[in-house]
Amino acid sequence: MTVKKIHFAFLFLTSIGFCLAQDASVHPSVAHALAKNGSAEVIIQLKAGPDFSGYKKTWKKEEKTAFVYERLKSLASLSQSDLITFLTAEKVDFKNFWIINAIRAEINSDLLSKLIQRKDIKAIYFNEPVRTLPAVDRSIRDLNSRNPEITWGIKRIKADRVWELGIEGQGVTLAGQDTGYKWDMQGIKEKYRGWDGSGVKHDYNWHDAIHKISPLSSDSINPCGLNLKEPCDDHGHGTHTAGTMVGFTDEMAYGVAPKANWMGCRNMERGNGAPDTYIECFEFFLAPTDLNGENPKTDLAPHAINNSWFCSESEGCNPGNFMFMEDVVNHLTLAGVVVVVSAGNSGNSCGTIANPPAMFQNSLTVGSFADNDSISNFSSIGPVYIDASRRVKPDVVAPGSAVLSRPLSGNLEAWYGTSMAGPHVAGLVALIISANPALAGQVDQISEIIRLTSRAHDSEVNCDSLENTAVPNHVYGYGKIQADAAVRMAIILKTRDQQSEETGFSISPNPAQDYIVLRSNTEGPHNYCIYNSMSAPVMKIRMTESEKEIHINHLPAGVYLIRMDERNEFLKFIKQ
Repeated sequence: MTVKKIHFAFLFLTSIGFCLAQDASVHPSVAHALAKNGSAEVIIQLKAGPDFSGYKKTWKKEEKTAFVYERLKSLASLSQSDLITFLTAEKVDFKNFWIINAIRAEINSDLLSKLIQRKDIKAIYFNEPVRTLPAVDRSIRDLNSRNPEITWGIKRIKADRVWELGIEGQGVTLAGQDTGYKWDMQGIKEKYRGWDGSGVKHDYNWHDAIHKISPLSSDSINPCGLNLKEPCDDHGHGTHTAGTMVGFTDEMAYGVAPKANWMGCRNMERGNGAPDTYIECFEFFLAPTDLNGENPKTDLAPHAINNSWFCSESEGCNPGNFMFMEDVVNHLTLAGVVVVVSAGNSGNSCGTIANPPAMFQNSLTVGSFADNDSISNFSSIGPVYIDASRRVKPDVVAPGSAVLSRPLSGNLEAWYGTSMAGPHVAGLVALIISANPALAGQVDQISEIIRLTSRAHDSEVNCDSLENTAVPNHVYGYGKIQADAAVRMAIILKTRDQQSEETGFSISPNPAQDYIVLRSNTEGPHNYCIYNSMSAPVMKIRMTESEKEIHINHLPAGVYLIRMDERNEFLKFIKQ
């Protein structure tokens, strides 16, 4: 027995050494799983990366989504074919992904020794499920006796004021990946994209990434089952978050965007997730398919995705492979989809935002504040230490304490967690696009609108030399979201043709950083004046040509107005 163990260890370490010599890597958790179980479920990352040359930020959402999908799908098809042939010959159970260039497979030590000799493989990671804690307080308090007409969170972010303008999320699709969804729950059934008022079609609107019972579950019977062809929620968490995005009944207005559509994917088995289930749902959202996983349609991709979950180190997400999930978020962002992520519930200690996808630059990370207007005591804060970036997160905060929505019981129940804050921001994205459809697919602009219109709040927590009064800061980010201010800003960011028709000139880009380009549609010369938000002039411009680049890097970040030749019409732009 001892000799066999030593022999196995020697062979394995020899294999690892060979792997490293090939510039590939095998995460130590793979070795632990093989030693313990004799087999391991892994994700195999290939070396080839995507080429997005030719991509244009000015494209419409449908153009971006189709372009990113075609590039990723083409890369996977070309670079994975040899490995798929090899795995098929080895009679290995596997699933390939295209949103990242990777394949999930069940392997043993003999197969590992063969894989690490391949020159097309970059790394091999363990795909281990682990229990997540999507809400900090699982005890649910029934507050039906309060029965407010509009929930405190909706009032606090002033979404109800936006509804008065007739802007309620019309024409926008929101997505969520979670514990599943009870699609026919009163308040959200009417908004499910698969429901037409009399019948239901789940193709392109629902996907189930749960194909087996998690070993962390207490039994082997899932109340919904596996590989579902219609939405079901095996916990209640997902249904509660969907309500915060779109929920509305005659008795209660509790969703931020009550006329937006929603679609869903189950990525957790009773709260137990794994990296591959998260990735599979992201992949479905970028190119929704029918119920057989075929005939993808990128034009049906959602405008935003709510992610009230995190990928922990114990389930395989660690500094060595963070790029897996970050690549997914980056690809969706390029495709014109806003990725909204809950910050986590590890409390107000420095650096507790430390898990994918909340820690990433392109995630719109959301912390929680309570009805007393201060940060919730469970809400994770920045800066991001774990990858040494010291990135300031969260981006913003939203209502996350005692948030009323409907879980499986059908009763209005108050839940706590940044899981409850994230859907408020996803709903706000819908209001912004509904107010200005030209912003669909413009992820950077939408995110900047949300950040710059938030109510700033000083940090109460000292972290290193970071300024507590800074905006953004490591506790509140840019501040508490304000739907009415965000929608007003969205309305003023009109297309160039609309600008030119109304004012005689246009400006781009908007938001801007170092410069703006002025374009006049009339003969010059013309005089322009830029004013700050207090209506004080800060810059005068004389322009004799039809187009001119104006450097504004000396101006502080904020909102500015510009007009031509003392006319009454102004354009507004954002200086980042």
